[in-house]
Amino acid sequence: MSGPTSPSAASAPIIQPASKSSVAAPKLNNEMEMGSLPGDAQEASDDIMQMARLGDIAAMEKLFETGNVDATYTDDEGITPLHWAAINNQHAMCKFLLENGAEVNKKGGESVATAIQWAAQRCHYYTVDLLLQHGADPLITDAQGYNTLHISTFNGNVLLLVLLLHQGIPVDVLDSYGHTALMWAAYKGFPQCVDLFLRWGASVHETDEQGFTALHWALVKGNPACILKLIEYGADRFAKTHTGKTPATTAAELTTENAWHRALKECGFNEDGHPATPPWPGASYFLKDRRQFVTRFLFFWPFLLIALAIGAIAYFPIYFGAPLAFGVGCGIHWCAQQVLEYAPSNMREYHKTPWLAGIFAGTLFMVIANWLMTVMPNTIYASTGTFLLNMAFAAFAGLTAYFYAACMRFDPGFVPKMNGIAEQKAVIDELLKAWKYDESNFCVTCMIRTPLRSKHCRRCQRCVARHDHHCPWVYNCIGVNNHRHFFFYLVFLTLGIVSYNWLLYYFFQMASEDASDDCNVLSDNLCTVVNGAPYTVVLSIWITLQLTWVTMLIFTQLVQVSRAMTTYENMFGIRDTALTTAFTSTGTPLDPNHPTLSASAPGGHGHAHKHKGGMLNQWARLLGVDPFIETIRGRGAATGKNKRRKKNPYSRGCVTNCKDFWCDPAPVFGERDNGAAMLGGEKVDYTAMYESPALMRITGMRTSRGGYEAVETNEV
Repeated sequence: MSGPTSPSAASAPIIQPASKSSVAAPKLNNEMEMGSLPGDAQEASDDIMQMARLGDIAAMEKLFETGNVDATYTDDEGITPLHWAAINNQHAMCKFLLENGAEVNKKGGESVATAIQWAAQRCHYYTVDLLLQHGADPLITDAQGYNTLHISTFNGNVLLLVLLLHQGIPVDVLDSYGHTALMWAAYKGFPQCVDLFLRWGASVHETDEQGFTALHWALVKGNPACILKLIEYGADRFAKTHTGKTPATTAAELTTENAWHRALKECGFNEDGHPATPPWPGASYFLKDRRQFVTRFLFFWPFLLIALAIGAIAYFPIYFGAPLAFGVGCGIHWCAQQVLEYAPSNMREYHKTPWLAGIFAGTLFMVIANWLMTVMPNTIYASTGTFLLNMAFAAFAGLTAYFYAACMRFDPGFVPKMNGIAEQKAVIDELLKAWKYDESNFCVTCMIRTPLRSKHCRRCQRCVARHDHHCPWVYNCIGVNNHRHFFFYLVFLTLGIVSYNWLLYYFFQMASEDASDDCNVLSDNLCTVVNGAPYTVVLSIWITLQLTWVTMLIFTQLVQVSRAMTTYENMFGIRDTALTTAFTSTGTPLDPNHPTLSASAPGGHGHAHKHKGGMLNQWARLLGVDPFIETIRGRGAATGKNKRRKKNPYSRGCVTNCKDFWCDPAPVFGERDNGAAMLGGEKVDYTAMYESPALMRITGMRTSRGGYEAVETNEV
């Protein structure tokens, strides 16, 4: 039996291909027949098309003054100047033609498409918006039966799809063969588009003329993320086409079974599509709320790992204890891995779970327990110095625990979401009017205008104001609300380790007095210490090792605070929306008020940054080594060697920057107002800060939107 092919209208009927190799992309996608470019002939028809393509309004005005042609001119293929201006993103020319009587819904070209469809085919959303404002009908179909939403889906431009969906276009509108935009996105392998349509309410159960669902089409190309997202939203795993093909059959015929089985597994199903039941006791409790079970289990399970591993090394000879500790670690790790096998799809890796947070919490618990039961009873009354050291450690340990819990539980500064579609549309319209509708200024996941210094966290699935980094050790983002708590956590953790080791100096002196000096490797003096309190010795070595990454983090954070930077800005540079603009195909800024830029059109400004793989690089990121190295090198902005460093618009000098951070009137013990912080001695709201201080009226007077003052900035 044959599987589905592309839902292309280039040939009909749409279904019944022989194999995956026969799948063809739709003709409209990068193959739209737009006619021939104007040649060298000087006829009026050639001139008007060339002027429209280049956006030469002055020449077009002169041509209209002759009376030979006007904005309604149409060539032999039905193409108008508006078509050419639209496909070349000549926004000003489109506006001029429309104001001079151009027919906004005129069809033309071999594809018999309107100007808005030509613009959408090239993802020119500013021009699409202009045409919509002048009455363009996005539901008109071309010769192949595609409307503007379908055409926009072919190239996977999410910003354009968001713009169209906010115009009220039905998300499940069909093309001439019964395909929805969701089916097209699934077939093309655009997971972000699939996610957008599903969040917008697209039906996963809709079928085309042959009975294929979006899940069937996702299995044609076998994009794992698309398949996974459809299953998560309840796609029928056993849906049959008119010829009896299930998704499993389609995957088998098109050799995409690996992606199919992987998606099923990550969603909690076996390869047959039925719910997978864990083989361990208590599986019914696990299935009630997998996320909660995995979160709690992987947070508390490391407690057992820490206790048993340290105990094995401490109470057995080293040649037996070390392998035993390794075996215990492997066994506990294996148990955790079995739980991860049945975890939700976004919790299949350790750094996406509370595992590392549990390791730290378990270590902190063991240290405090060891101090209460072993160290304190033997040292608190030894002398005045040891009494004070015990009190100091108690304070530092308590403050470390508090600020650790605060970092984990407090809202890091999530940017509030919009209250409905109408409010989202108003934001989009405002950004379009300001020529700032792009990935730097709008988050298509949260559907909000992105404040400056914020970043969308894929782990938290929210935009975080003044985002510093996502810390797996506290299982939360570090943002404007808990950044100072995080710094205090690092400081008191360091002081706690130092005071505990200082206290152990006195403790080991007393514990080793009557201890044996018999051991295998160490000197007699060290043997008496180890034999006197073996568990405490191993525990102290373990916590002292933590000083390495903690010290690097503190150093990095101190430098960044003094420079008014975040870890993200230190690694990837400061986003400057002043240089963000949209361009025509000829390289001219769309914004008529924007100064001509010497540089070429900028590329994408998305937030995604790929990291190099490898275990060493992964641990370097987890321990904070990456930003430490960047800070040591003095690069701090991820700019190229030949690029001039940008000015940091948020820096007010080292003293003021530190004062803003440390002397913030927000409560130290408690949550602060969401997004509130200090900048140059003035209170600002980072959840609603959209204009860079460098772009404000920095004349020494307070502005109407935040009160920033003109002061010297630091280089980044």
